Amino acid sequence: MSILVMKFGGTSVGSTQKILAAAEKAIREKEAGHQVVVTVSAMSGETDRLLNLANEIDPAGSPREKDMLASTGEQVSIALFSIAVQKLGYPAISFIAPQIDMKTDRAHQKARLKSIDGAKIQTALNEDKIVVIAGFQGVTDEGEITTLGRGGSDTTAVAIAAVLGAQCDIYTDVDGVYAADPRIVPKAKRIPVLSYEEMLEMASSGAKVLHTRSVQFAAKYNVPLQVRSSFDDKPGTMIIQEVKTMEQVVVSAITHSMKEAKVTLSGIADKPGTAATIFKFLAEKNINVDMIVQNVAEGDLADISFTVERTDVPYIKKVEMELRSLVDAKKLTYDDKIAKISAIGVGMRTHAGVAARMFDVLAAKGINILMISTSEIKISCVIEEAYTELAVRALCEEFGLEKGEGE
Repeated sequence: MSILVMKFGGTSVGSTQKILAAAEKAIREKEAGHQVVVTVSAMSGETDRLLNLANEIDPAGSPREKDMLASTGEQVSIALFSIAVQKLGYPAISFIAPQIDMKTDRAHQKARLKSIDGAKIQTALNEDKIVVIAGFQGVTDEGEITTLGRGGSDTTAVAIAAVLGAQCDIYTDVDGVYAADPRIVPKAKRIPVLSYEEMLEMASSGAKVLHTRSVQFAAKYNVPLQVRSSFDDKPGTMIIQEVKTMEQVVVSAITHSMKEAKVTLSGIADKPGTAATIFKFLAEKNINVDMIVQNVAEGDLADISFTVERTDVPYIKKVEMELRSLVDAKKLTYDDKIAKISAIGVGMRTHAGVAARMFDVLAAKGINILMISTSEIKISCVIEEAYTELAVRALCEEFGLEKGEGE
């Protein structure tokens, strides 16, 4: 009997009525002949509510305690979901991370999964139960509760699917992956099939549909992955190894992220080892850096700018003086009014001029580019946050990512 892992996000379990509707979907899949595992997020808005309480006390408060707090949202959801399944006449059992040995490293608030004991899950499935597992959370070898970062329930679901050799369907409030955020570009095309590579670039560049590490897991273990709507039964977007039919599409999607901040260290020595010292220090503090730009200033002094998650800024501020003293920086400044805009597509490998077209469009709209980074299938620009929607719409028009009449 095939196993299906179904993941329901916060909006899909945002009320008891929605939980009952999601439970009915799980039961239909069981009646269709699958063994069913369900992974759920906290109810919509609950994680924000909990973390806001902590931030009211101390924005730079203990990551361990914030994990202890935030992980409770999923425990509520799994219990309610199991009760809903049982009310509808089917056996169900819920598990939190420690109960299935969902082991992670010790990086609180951004922990990485190390292993999952699938035996207890399989035993419950063999007892004909629908198994409901808390997403987002894990446990260290020492028994400490951790969380996987925002959106981490996707990673939980895909990792469980990998352990069980299952397909994973991600249910959300949209009916698939779109070429741009439909809230900004209402006529953005829905993409029927994407490669893992494209989806990974989209997820890491701001697309909110899937957590980045969930796509990495799917690609590594070749987990069949589908993004579907919680509110209808239509097919969604399939994410697979290779999409040969997409070869002639130059740009598949435009993504944006307004969750990053630009940090600039000014007046540092322009000599070998300086950058290594900076980024080794940040890595030791579990602060992930995205884009990096170095400019040589006057008198053999340089400025280094880099982007980080905005949620990491309070932690950088706590160690600011230590960081500055390491490289004798004159000052350290922050800019959290930025956005990252990315053009993504496997077609870039075989088509020249995409960057020029992107820069021309932004220039024509009077949008200044603050930072640039590229990969084989992605071009990203940091711009002022105020121009985000204008940039996304203009680039979608340039690369033909809106539906025409009748589509």
